[in-house]
Amino acid sequence: MTGTEAWRRRLPVEPTQPDSIVVSIGYPITDSVYGSQRSIDFQPVTPGEPAPPIPGVREGADDFINFIEGTLRPFIRSEFPNVQFSRDALYGHSFGGLFVVYALLRRPDLFDTFLSASPALFWNDGYILDHVSWLDEAPLPENTTKPAFRLAYGDLEQYPVRRRTETDERYKFRKELFATFAMTDNCHTLYERLKGSSKLRDIVLKEYVGSDHASVGGVALTDGIDYFVDW
Repeated sequence: MTGTEAWRRRLPVEPTQPDSIVVSIGYPITDSVYGSQRSIDFQPVTPGEPAPPIPGVREGADDFINFIEGTLRPFIRSEFPNVQFSRDALYGHSFGGLFVVYALLRRPDLFDTFLSASPALFWNDGYILDHVSWLDEAPLPENTTKPAFRLAYGDLEQYPVRRRTETDERYKFRKELFATFAMTDNCHTLYERLKGSSKLRDIVLKEYVGSDHASVGGVALTDGIDYFVDW
């Protein structure tokens, strides 16, 4: 489900919800939506350290933040000159979820609400988890509202159940692979390290029972919109 459709489906039950504009950032599709440019844009910068071997591309997250702030946001405002914008949110899933976390730590003033679903916190041996102190050091002007942060994941991402037609060998492979991603553990670690931050006005950790990495993205998006509107 797209963000636009999620907003539309809210309208019958939330007729007083504020008007919104949904902006999706994508790339020219060739053979896969998971192209190298996506990896470049989402990959956090590791100051003073070489870029990690996986995914093997340059670290472009700072450039992507600058694009959002300096190019995309002015373009949107120019396209809708009569709209008075009050609040905005950033959503990302998987590697995109990692980018959302990075943007929060580096630029908490960039968005009103940060929505991260199943972030790839295992990236670079948990590098982001070791640098949550960036949030304390990040600029947050006195006249800026503190951001809210919603972190979501599916319980099957680290602890998958066996599928009906799955062989013992395949199930063993999936369990061992998913264990290396440590989604549950990493999300809880991030939450514990950020929950007392004076830079956040709210933080929520949500586990979706029965959801895996593929399915959690949609429900985290729709619930994330609810969270954004409520806050």
